[in-house]
Amino acid sequence: METQYHSGFGNYFESEAVAGALPQGQNNPQKSPLGLYAEQLNGSSFTAPREHNLRSWLYKIQPSVTDGSFNPIDIPLFKTGPFTVFEPNQIRWKPFSYAQKEINFLQSLVTYTGNGAPQSQSGCSIHMYACHASMKNTYFYSADGEFVFVPQEGDLEIKTEFGTLKIAPTEIAVIPKGIKFQVNLVGDKARGYVCENYGASFVLPGLGPIGANGLANPRDFLAPSAAYDDKKQESTLIFKFMGKFFEQKLKSSPLNVVAWHGNYYPYKYDLKKFNTINTVSFDHPDPSIFTVLTSPSGTEGVANIDFVIFPPRWMVAEHTFRPPYYHRNLMSEFMGLIKGVYDAKSEEFAPGGASLHNAFAPHGPDAQTFEKATKAELKPEKYDNTLAFMFESRYPFAITETAAKSPLRDSNYQSCWSDLKSNFKV
Repeated sequence: METQYHSGFGNYFESEAVAGALPQGQNNPQKSPLGLYAEQLNGSSFTAPREHNLRSWLYKIQPSVTDGSFNPIDIPLFKTGPFTVFEPNQIRWKPFSYAQKEINFLQSLVTYTGNGAPQSQSGCSIHMYACHASMKNTYFYSADGEFVFVPQEGDLEIKTEFGTLKIAPTEIAVIPKGIKFQVNLVGDKARGYVCENYGASFVLPGLGPIGANGLANPRDFLAPSAAYDDKKQESTLIFKFMGKFFEQKLKSSPLNVVAWHGNYYPYKYDLKKFNTINTVSFDHPDPSIFTVLTSPSGTEGVANIDFVIFPPRWMVAEHTFRPPYYHRNLMSEFMGLIKGVYDAKSEEFAPGGASLHNAFAPHGPDAQTFEKATKAELKPEKYDNTLAFMFESRYPFAITETAAKSPLRDSNYQSCWSDLKSNFKV
């Protein structure tokens, strides 16, 4: 059966897997239809302004209070702030490798970097995954942060309380805090990136002078239709709370929501539908024009996290250096590559790899790219078969001990700029 979706970002949706499961009239009647239990899931405080108030009503076969007690467990390489080991050097990692043994998504997560902490509801952490197995009878949810999935290799089926999201490389999925889910493979393996956002929920950025149309269009975001699971078999539910992990042993699947309505739900987006705005006259515009989603902070225009992409696009400009300019930035940047070659680097920045440039760490095109760009004929050119992305934050990123000592860390990264010679002449 083909997965069904609702279209729109931040819209109020309703969905039922069985006709008549949603009550009519009252939001929470004395007795829910079909013998279901009403359970509200809040992604904001009760008194948040209406335009920022996030909540959904779930109509469940059994309420979550029947799940039982939590017991602590350990997931050793899946880390949470506060992060304390900061490094000023530019850092690059080679593509994340698969484990020798068969492990699922949750078991494969390795935290590379992060900032802030869930206790302060600010910052994020960034993890890598490379798995060979589905989660089967294991489920997960987090009180700490919303999860942004960025697959690089292999399709994923993400089953949630609200229904199923199927994503492939060049698509993303966002699972807000508190929503239970399970990650299954469509093929035999999958690899990619996850940003765990501790701060304000991701929203679409303002368009300012761009006007009404551009960047990511709200209609291209898709929320799942209700699809409940009523299997009576033992399962494990893992809960992440303040950086610690706990598990519950259940007698059935926790994905037992038959119907739901609200504006707090998981969603997916196809990055190929991004409406790229680029220069047609001169100079390379700031990368903020490639922002897909933003997590606001307390300072207007200074993001807790921005999710930015560098997609296929036409390069049209006159008398200008087209690749990204050399710069030192207040914001800190974690980059990954989904496919192809990033326009500021040669092939050594490979799909599945990553780089980190912290606050005011200088970075930009390598020597080979600079030389090529300064001699290229300035004519319209399609920059194709590429997709890079960036998680950019107002908070500097610390790296974990695992990432710092990883054999995948590129010890020769800085050498990519060593051939930039002084050409100054008077």
